[in-house]
Amino acid sequence: MSGPRIVFFGYSEVGHDCLELLLARGDHVVALITHEDNPNEKIWFKTPADAARAKKIPIFTPATVNTPEWIERIAALAPDLILSVYYRNMISTKILELPPLGAFNLHGSLLPKYRGRAPINWAVLHGETHLGMTLHRMVKKADAGAVVAQEGVEIGPSDTAEQAFRKVLPCARRVLAGAIDALLAGTAVETPQDESKVTYFGGRTPEDGRINWTRTSREIFNLIRAVTDPYPGAFTDANGARLMLWWAEPDSPVARGRSGWPGEVLSVSPLVVATGDGALEFTRTEWRGHPVSALQIGQTL
Repeated sequence: MSGPRIVFFGYSEVGHDCLELLLARGDHVVALITHEDNPNEKIWFKTPADAARAKKIPIFTPATVNTPEWIERIAALAPDLILSVYYRNMISTKILELPPLGAFNLHGSLLPKYRGRAPINWAVLHGETHLGMTLHRMVKKADAGAVVAQEGVEIGPSDTAEQAFRKVLPCARRVLAGAIDALLAGTAVETPQDESKVTYFGGRTPEDGRINWTRTSREIFNLIRAVTDPYPGAFTDANGARLMLWWAEPDSPVARGRSGWPGEVLSVSPLVVATGDGALEFTRTEWRGHPVSALQIGQTL
């Protein structure tokens, strides 16, 4: 195998599909640097390790690449180009400065919007209807480098984060396919991001799924679809237990026109709860913890 030497940093199904593309093209990928699967995380996606093993590409899973030892080991790989696709850790500038053709990242938003972690979940939570992927130069500040290419798709107002991800996923492969020859030739055209349009969001934790009943019905519904399965889910606590709220109907006939104190249980079967501007019907729920007591009409969650 010949051509510029590529060190690929990646994870998730986006990383899998992009590494698979490079290997199918015959590009000279000399190593994959990725993550060990987290036993506490539901792994519902393919990972680039699957693609690397199929082609016998060396795989490394350091806890951090920013130690002197790993910087030296990556330098010894003599990368001409670094590509990062859904790699979850920051990569130091000492590594980014190694390849003469530069280091580039594929990010799951239409930059400069939604810099940071979990961009698709955040975009769904905020009710965005146009999501996409952006290929950009890596610099010291996360997701701040000049844009090489991006592509977006429309998503529906009831799409879950996983459904949105599935719609956005093909954009990654197309963006990389359209830009890789220019990256390898060092001729990619780069456009600086408009800093006046930047939004940034951090990583999400399961606790971020807690419902604030003073929010509007649409805001609560957007939270539910942003974190529903396979993500940790939205929830509220009641009667000493946790009630997981996996799905709701934003325009349910039984909830339409109803209101009460935010969090007030207006109906038990079907479950209808008052929000900041109306009410929502919850159609898929799950109790966790003990004791589990029946909800009562008039109870406030």
